[in-house]
Amino acid sequence: MPPGGHVEPDEDPLQAVLREIREETGIAAAIIATRSEFTFSEPSSLPPPYTILIEDIPAGEREPAHQHIDLIYFCHPVPDDAPNPVADPTLRWVDEDELRSGLPLEVVSCGVSAAIPEDVGELALIAIKSSRHAL
Repeated sequence: MPPGGHVEPDEDPLQAVLREIREETGIAAAIIATRSEFTFSEPSSLPPPYTILIEDIPAGEREPAHQHIDLIYFCHPVPDDAPNPVADPTLRWVDEDELRSGLPLEVVSCGVSAAIPEDVGELALIAIKSSRHAL
C-alpha cells in the first residue's frame, strides 16, 4: 500500500501528503502536478489531486463503519539532507513489471503473499507514467 494518513489541524492536503510520505518512508517528496496551474495569484490555490476515492471502512472494535475520502496525489523523491529511507522490513519497492503481472507480492518480513488491490495497482501504473512525463 502507498503511504497515507489524515490531514492534521491547520494543515492543507499537500502538506499532509508530503508529511505522511516523510513519516512513513523517510523520503522527501514533491507533488507531480497533474493539471495546469492557474495564472492568478489571489486567491491562492492548491494543485488538485489526480483523483478522489471514497472507501467504505467496516466497523471495527474501536470505531463504527465509516468512509474515508482519499485524495490521490502522485509524487516523486527529491534530493534532501534527510536520513536514508525507513529501514522497515515490511516496506519494499514494487516495479512496473510486478504491478503489471497482477501476482501476489511476498511480504518478506512475515513470509506471506498479498494481492495488490486493483485500485492501488492501476493508480501506481498511472503514477509511474505521470512521473516519467513530468521528469
